[in-house]
Formats: sequence, structure tokens, C-alpha cells
Amino acid sequence: MDALKEEDFEIPPVKYEYLDHTADVQLHAWGDSLQEAFEQCAVAMFGYMTDLERVQMTQVHYIEAEGHDLESLLFHFLDELLFMFCAEPFIVGKKVKITNFDRENFKIAAMALGEEFTIGKHSQNAEVKAITYSAMQILDRPETEQPQVFVIVDI
Repeated sequence: MDALKEEDFEIPPVKYEYLDHTADVQLHAWGDSLQEAFEQCAVAMFGYMTDLERVQMTQVHYIEAEGHDLESLLFHFLDELLFMFCAEPFIVGKKVKITNFDRENFKIAAMALGEEFTIGKHSQNAEVKAITYSAMQILDRPETEQPQVFVIVDI
């Protein structure tokens, strides 16, 4: 084995840097009603985390959310569903059905039909870490187009 030399301890010039990297994805969902657009956005979030084709609807979980406007209602709705996925028993929803959509008082009651996330059965796609308000849009202009929602999630 060769003996260490003095130049072995010299630090070479730095030839690397840290670059900013966007760790977000934007969900875009629409429907025949704003309620359906919210439901589709929730399913889109679950579909980003795992392949929904592998998910069976064997369990039903109920969630409630409220806000002070439509944006905060959408945020809290998705956040409740994300919590359902991230906390035991780690439920992934294949279908989300809003059973009460109160646009005046900004409250939602919903059920998620799915099953417990199981490694091996379900694919591990990107982990959604948080819902954000960043660039959130709710377009509900029935005279021009279907209601749409845009939500950026932190991955």
C-alpha cells in the first residue's frame, strides 16, 4: 500500500453547486359542478401517490372540512384526505364522494372509498407532503366553461 503524500491532503477546487429544485406538482381537475371538480382533485391527489388501478374499494372513511372561503375549504378538504393517507391505517381513496357541499358556510362532508395502503400491493409514487395555497385557482364560471380547480401540492 502506498504511503500518503502531502498532496493527498490538499483540497481540490470546488466544482459543484447547489441548484434550486421545484418540489411541487400542480393538480388540475374539473367537473360538471364545482363539487365534482373538488372530488376529482382529491382523486388526482391519491392517483399521484399510487396507482389507483390497484386500489380496491373495501373501506369507507368519512371526513369533514371547513374554511372561510372556497380556497380555504378546498385546502382543508384535501388536507383532511392527505392526513387520512398519512396516518394509520394509511387509507388511500380510489373514489371521493362529497355528501354535503355547503358553499354558503364553507363546509364539506365527504366519504372516501378505498383501502389501507399496502407496500407490495400498491405502488409508491411521489409522496405528497403538503397542500399549498400557492397559485390555487377555483374557476367556477358556468356561463363559459366547466368548473375547474388548480392546486399545487408539495412533493
